[in-house]
Amino acid sequence: MNKLVTPGARRGSVTVPASKSQAHRLLICAALGTEETRIRCDGISDDIAATVRCLNAIGADIRETAEGLLVRPRTGPAEAAELPCGESGSTLRFLIPVLGALGQSGAFRMEGKLPSRPLSPLKELCCEKGMTIRAEGTLLHCAGQLRPGDYEIPGDISSQYISGLLMALPLLPGDSRLRVTGNVESADYIAMTEDALSASGIRWEKEGWIYRIPGDQKPALPPELTVERDWSAAAFFLVMGAMSPAGITLRGLDAASRQGDKRVLSILREFGAEITEGPACITVRRGQLRGLTLDASQIPDLVPVLSVLAAASEGETRIIRAGRLRLKESDRLETTSAMLRALGARIRETEDGLVILGSPALAGGTADAAGDHRIAMSAAAAAAAAESAVTVLGAECVKKSYPRFWEDLEALEVMA
Repeated sequence: MNKLVTPGARRGSVTVPASKSQAHRLLICAALGTEETRIRCDGISDDIAATVRCLNAIGADIRETAEGLLVRPRTGPAEAAELPCGESGSTLRFLIPVLGALGQSGAFRMEGKLPSRPLSPLKELCCEKGMTIRAEGTLLHCAGQLRPGDYEIPGDISSQYISGLLMALPLLPGDSRLRVTGNVESADYIAMTEDALSASGIRWEKEGWIYRIPGDQKPALPPELTVERDWSAAAFFLVMGAMSPAGITLRGLDAASRQGDKRVLSILREFGAEITEGPACITVRRGQLRGLTLDASQIPDLVPVLSVLAAASEGETRIIRAGRLRLKESDRLETTSAMLRALGARIRETEDGLVILGSPALAGGTADAAGDHRIAMSAAAAAAAAESAVTVLGAECVKKSYPRFWEDLEALEVMA
């Protein structure tokens, strides 16, 4: 599907869907628990659906309801199962160690770019501790039982590895220690996992980046809870607001959220956007936008859409420490650069980032989403700073994280 996006600044208000990052974690904790849990979740993206399918494959019973998801926990080991994880890297990386903790055999069926995305050193660590993991085309076969003990993993490759281990180790029959080494990137997403475990009654001690985790624990979430709204999804509309004299209002976001991409607000302020925060809404308007140097190590998913804002800001923007973006659904340094060049921006790649020279307006044109939901939504946001329409090729890929994105975009008014 291709989408034609009318050029020009927008105004209006948007309520974005539930956070898929929080939904993954709560679903896993609920499925591993002992009691039924109702999870209110506004919007079931492809990635959330992938986690539901995989948890059902290993014995849980999760059903969609009018308000979200009803989770009945797994009652015991399932037969060797096929786990259809689609393109969801979060689902795969969270559940590999969880399968090992349960002693559950299974084969993840991967789609898109996921079979080529890295799993080291999580794979090697799990194999060292008792699992066998073997790739066969689009299947990843997992078997064996993780042993309690000492675990060590670097913090600068994927926070999802750390989150998966934190959800798995309490299930083991003995105590474990997890040591995270080096620079820890996307630390806020690890904090979200800690919050989900705390809400589940899981105990651990943390000193620096060393976790001491007692074994023989089972999660126990409250009977009902609500997934907060997604700051990663909101970022596209917040950036559009930063390019609009009238501004755009986001409703229902939690100002106290631990989601890492909540940092988009402080970054927009650094660019020069005007931000008004109310008790239940946030409005962003255009200010005197100027380029800056942005360390992306803690907020890699924001890079594509912040690059759009940089292209509409005065002066030069340098995005640094973003090398992990080369290993996402696409090489996001390459695809962000290609998307913005196609729309008339001056941008070049570096080894671990981007350099963008701002201009008063983008030309518009045709941008290929490259099968990447964040590139598609960023291209749509770029239309707010374009002189002519933007055509997004492969626009259906937004279903991965934000199925109703195009409807929410079209509900905004284009300013004359």
